[in-house]
Amino acid sequence: MEKSEIRKLYKKKRELLSESEIESRSLQIANNCLRLPIWDKNYYHVFLPIKRNKEVNTEFLLHILQGKDKSVVLSRSNFRTCEMTHILLQENTVIRSNNYGIPEPVEGLEVSPRQLDIVFVPLLAFNEQGHRIGYGKGFYDRFLSECREDCTKIGLSFFETETLFIHENMDFPLDYCITPKKNYGFKNSKLYL
Repeated sequence: MEKSEIRKLYKKKRELLSESEIESRSLQIANNCLRLPIWDKNYYHVFLPIKRNKEVNTEFLLHILQGKDKSVVLSRSNFRTCEMTHILLQENTVIRSNNYGIPEPVEGLEVSPRQLDIVFVPLLAFNEQGHRIGYGKGFYDRFLSECREDCTKIGLSFFETETLFIHENMDFPLDYCITPKKNYGFKNSKLYL
């Protein structure tokens, strides 16, 4: 199956989710993240959900990170260059949705991708080798290429693995993918649940 077909399939699957299902599954995903061996790190990059696209609500994950006194980093997207700037989340950080519905920090202290220890990655689908399908603009592929090699990449998905696609060479495989039902570990991850 082509990536474009898989994108359509998973967008349709998301459309069928009710608000209460999104909240419930998002909470399960956040709770499952607690089982990962990642909580001794400092800098955690989190995406904020595009509500109209029914993405995983990372608010629960943010509460966990803030409760553990971690440094949280958010991104601001530049759609001309398909690149992101990464901003440290602080008490006074103002968040606004851009023209694409992406909640972003307006301004703040910039953080280099090389500083990040953990990146939570949005996706539409993923396979058993840890390769993901996103929206197709390449924002996260560019971003992940700038991170350290030992940075842990964690996908968050409402759905289980998709076996109908093969990755392309440009993809950066995930270390883990967390779903409401299960934690998946890939390649060099220390844990497979």
